[in-house]
Amino acid sequence: MSEYKPVIGIEVHVEVKTNTKLFSNSLNSYGSLANSLINEVDLGYPGTLPTVNEEVIKQAIKACHVLNCSIRKKMHFDRKNYFYPDNSKNYQITQSRTPIGYDGYLEINDNGKTKKIFIEEMHIEEDTCKSVHRKDKTLLDFNRSGIPLIEIVTKPCISNSKEAKLYLEKLKEVLLYANVSDCKMEEGSLRADANVSISKNDKLGTKIEIKNIGSITNVGLAIDKEIKRQEKLLDKGIKLKEETRRYDDKIGDTILMRVKETGNDYRYFPDADIPFIELTDNYINDIINSIPKLPDELRIIYKDLGLNDININKLLLNRDLNNFFLNLIDKKTNHQKCANLLLGDISYYLNKNDITLNDTTLSTNRLIEVVDYLDKGILINKNIKDILDKILETDKLISDIIKEENINNNDNVEEIKLIIKEIINNNLNAVEDYKNGHDRAIKYFMGQIMKQTKGKINPEIANKLLIEELLIFIS
Repeated sequence: MSEYKPVIGIEVHVEVKTNTKLFSNSLNSYGSLANSLINEVDLGYPGTLPTVNEEVIKQAIKACHVLNCSIRKKMHFDRKNYFYPDNSKNYQITQSRTPIGYDGYLEINDNGKTKKIFIEEMHIEEDTCKSVHRKDKTLLDFNRSGIPLIEIVTKPCISNSKEAKLYLEKLKEVLLYANVSDCKMEEGSLRADANVSISKNDKLGTKIEIKNIGSITNVGLAIDKEIKRQEKLLDKGIKLKEETRRYDDKIGDTILMRVKETGNDYRYFPDADIPFIELTDNYINDIINSIPKLPDELRIIYKDLGLNDININKLLLNRDLNNFFLNLIDKKTNHQKCANLLLGDISYYLNKNDITLNDTTLSTNRLIEVVDYLDKGILINKNIKDILDKILETDKLISDIIKEENINNNDNVEEIKLIIKEIINNNLNAVEDYKNGHDRAIKYFMGQIMKQTKGKINPEIANKLLIEELLIFIS
């Protein structure tokens, strides 16, 4: 009995980062009082005319470029006609026939193997208003109506839930770093639909759509659940029908919303109120040249600076810390130690006090000075924890802070050697562990050294001298 072959496509709606909406001057914002960011255009009043927000076009061009899409130079907007309470005009303005982007791809990496996830098209459209259900009533919040979206549609080329999650993670990463969107799924600024079908041959099975999945993790869970559901039904000889489902994370399963008995007839036609848009090569190139460095470029740069993969990924996940670190790239310093401090003690301090780097006195030169003192052994990691509040909250010179705190670390090599020799002679069982290749021996010795010196010693120097003395002792 052959196994079923899943085929998956992903549709993603991304809210575009702009000051105002797609066709009106209402603010594009989140979390405001319901129906406070609206005007006559958003509500679809008769006689109102839409005006295209140029910033949305620029952001869409950026998105096309980072998603390796071809850019359509002449396009128009269409009316998608349907009747539903969240759509007061009875049509949605979108791009059906002339999407701004097409034939793109994103490359994902799955355990060293790369795969291209092909993007069929990317189009601009307006969002609908938000429906809020309260018992037997439905309330409408038009703050979301008219917010600019780009819809990114893949080809049915994804083979499993892992690939789907890797694609969404990569998509989120590149759009975030291109400043196209904030990609906050918890606020609905990135929403994913998954189309899932299975078959035992190369012919596509019946497509089932799972709508508005709220997180990348849930996308994976929803796909896996849907594949198993379809397998069980087909094994029983039940013929699948096209339907729309949603994923309920409380029960961990997909739930039927509606069966698609017939195809939707949206009667698309060009919106006569919006002129055709033509883009020149110079216009497109100017926008592309404004895109900042993307994560894959930064990974190469950071690798060359000596950062390890863990720190690189942590930096890229934290835009504020990464933006700060970008200013250190061309500076002469120990970049690995800078990253360790930013992602370790400094990050912990910021989170504990619920502040950002902008709320501190830390500058690139100030961080470089701290790292310089670490390299010289004048400061050790323990000292950083003790004086971090003064480093981040005052403008005092680091040298003055060191004097005020009476920091005096032992860097006398001969004195340190004597301490290490004494500890080795008093712990012969640990020496045997070291001879037998047990890593815990070094950790134990380092603990004893730091205890005896009350932490006032550079651990890198101590570790180096410890290994030297152990090799001499057992030779």
